[in-house]
Amino acid sequence: MFEKKILCIGAGYVGGPTMAMIAKKCPQYRIKIVDINAARIAAWNSDNLPVYEPGLKEVVEDARGKNLFFGTDIDASIKEADIIFVSVNTPTKTFGFGCGKASDLQYIEKTARSILAASESNKIVVEKSTLPVRTAESMERILNSNPKGIRFDVVSNPEFLAEGTAMADLENPDRVLIGGHTDENGRAAVEEIAKIYANWVPRERIITTNLWSSELSKLTANAFLAQRISSINSLSALCEKTGANIDEIAYAIGCDSRIGSKFLKASIGFGGSCFKKDILNLVYLCEHYGLPEVAQYWESIVKINEWQTTRSVKRVLRSLFNTIAGKKIAVFGFAFKANTNDTRESPAHLVVRELLDEHAIPVITDYKALPDAKRDLNDVLDKVQFTEEPYEAAKDAHAVLLCTEWKQFAELDWQKIYNLMNKPALVFDGRNILDGEGLKKIGFEFMSIGKA
Repeated sequence: MFEKKILCIGAGYVGGPTMAMIAKKCPQYRIKIVDINAARIAAWNSDNLPVYEPGLKEVVEDARGKNLFFGTDIDASIKEADIIFVSVNTPTKTFGFGCGKASDLQYIEKTARSILAASESNKIVVEKSTLPVRTAESMERILNSNPKGIRFDVVSNPEFLAEGTAMADLENPDRVLIGGHTDENGRAAVEEIAKIYANWVPRERIITTNLWSSELSKLTANAFLAQRISSINSLSALCEKTGANIDEIAYAIGCDSRIGSKFLKASIGFGGSCFKKDILNLVYLCEHYGLPEVAQYWESIVKINEWQTTRSVKRVLRSLFNTIAGKKIAVFGFAFKANTNDTRESPAHLVVRELLDEHAIPVITDYKALPDAKRDLNDVLDKVQFTEEPYEAAKDAHAVLLCTEWKQFAELDWQKIYNLMNKPALVFDGRNILDGEGLKKIGFEFMSIGKA
C-alpha cells in the first residue's frame, strides 16, 4: 500500500511537525513517530498536542490514522522502517569533559545502538537533530560494527525551523539541506531523501553537500543569526545613552542590501533550544581544534545576550527606587518567543530568577507556556505566582515586564491595567511591541529597549 515506511525517533519540537508535514505532502509514505516518553505519545494521539505551533493541530488531525502514526514500540518500528529520521535531544553537556559547551551525545549513541540491534534490513539513517560536525562518523562506527551484513547509509538533513512559524517554514522552506557521502551508496541515499522533499519543494531549493558540510552548516546558520541579534542588542544600550532610537537605526542599516533587515529587532535577548546551545557547541569545536581566538569571538555573542537580559532587569530596579523587595512584578510572557509553548533558554526565566534574587514577587502570565514555566521553576514554586489572566497578573503590581512578543499583550486594555496597578506604574517593554507614547499619556512610566 505504501511506497516507503519512514520512522522518526523523537516526538519533540522538530520530529513532530516535520513528520506531520511529510505525511501531509506524501500520502504514498507511511510515517511513524516513536518516543520513549509514553505521556508525550499519548498527547500526540489526543486533542491536546504536546507542541503548539500555528497550523500543526490541523495537519496532524487530518493525517493521523491514515499515514501518520504515533507509538512507543521503538524496536518493532525500527525493524520495519526503510528510512529512519533521528530527532532526539542533544543538550549541552552538564558534566565531564566539555561541560557547558559540548553537546551531550548519549541519546544519539543509544539511538544508534537501538537501530543496530533491531534492524534486519538495509536502512537510511537521517540525522535530524542538531549535531556537532563529524557526529555521523560516530554513528557509522556503531551501525557498521554489525555482523549481520546490513548496510546503513547515514545522511545529514538538519532542520532550519523557526518556532512559531514552523509549519509555514516546512511548507515553504528557504532551502532543504541534505548531506551525504560522495560514493555511489552515499549519493543514492541523498537522492532518496531528496525525493521525499521534492513532493512539494522545488528542486532548486534542495541543496546537497558532503556530510560534514551539512552538519556544520546548521551550527553556522544559527551562530550567524544569533550574532545579528547580539550585535543590535549591544547597540541598543548605546542608543539609550545617546538618545538614538534603535528601531530607526535597524531600519536604516537594514535597507543596505548587503545587510538586510532580518534579525535586527532589538529585544530583551534571544532564547530557544538552538542558538545558545549551537554557539557553545561551535565554541567547543573551535577550542578542540586549537582555535581559541575564534572560540572567544563566538562565545562573546552568548555573553552579550545574557548581559542584555541582566541589564534590563537592572534598569527596572533603578526605576523602582533600587528596591523591589516584597513588590509584585508582573511578567508578561514566559515562552522564549510568541506562537510557541517552548520555554527553553527563555529570557523570562533569567528575568524571574533575578527578580527572586531581589526578593520580588513575580507573577507570570502567558498564553501557551504556563505548564512549562511551572516545570522550569519547580524549585521556587512557593515564591512565584502564575495566572492565565494578564489583568490578574497586573493587579497591585508595581511593574509589568513584557518578555514575550504575544500580539495579544499589545491588544490589552492598558487603561484598565493602569487602574489595577500600584503607582507609580512602570511598564518595561522588552520586545518593543507596545505604543510607548500612548502608555505615557495614560500615566505609565514607560521603558523599552534601545530608546531613551
